[in-house]
Amino acid sequence: MKLLPNIITLLRIAGSLGLLLCDVTGVAYWIIYGLCGISDIADGWLARKLKCVTKKGALLDSLADICFVACCTWKLLPIVELPQWLWLWAGVIVAIKIVNQISALVMYGHCSFPHTQANKATGFLLFIAAPMTVWSIIPITIVAAIATFAAIHEGHYIRTKKINNE
Repeated sequence: MKLLPNIITLLRIAGSLGLLLCDVTGVAYWIIYGLCGISDIADGWLARKLKCVTKKGALLDSLADICFVACCTWKLLPIVELPQWLWLWAGVIVAIKIVNQISALVMYGHCSFPHTQANKATGFLLFIAAPMTVWSIIPITIVAAIATFAAIHEGHYIRTKKINNE
């Protein structure tokens, strides 16, 4: 029973990879998309409920999140036209997150993916906004603003907290 949250997380990775095989306009894509989003909430909730929260589980969750976002991006970008300024903004967010990981490596000898409230909010809002981007860039612009704050907050957290003892 203690492995169930990690199994759900692994299923999210499998589902994310499964998205690559689906047509974005098809029902299967959106069913898998929804299940992956629900599993992102369920695995953490279940880990806390079963009192089996681990550093490895948190890292696996972060890797599953990255995989999900990467697969969705790969499928959605060809059908969405984003302005250049939004691409640049996304690049700045990615650069901040890379600097955060380099800071963690230098300071602690390992990467850190803190599950801050700002990061959780960004993930949830991105899950909701990504499908809406087909019709309007306003939702994804709002998410970009929140993601910028979350990335800066994550860096502050990494540089001011003892992440070794999370």
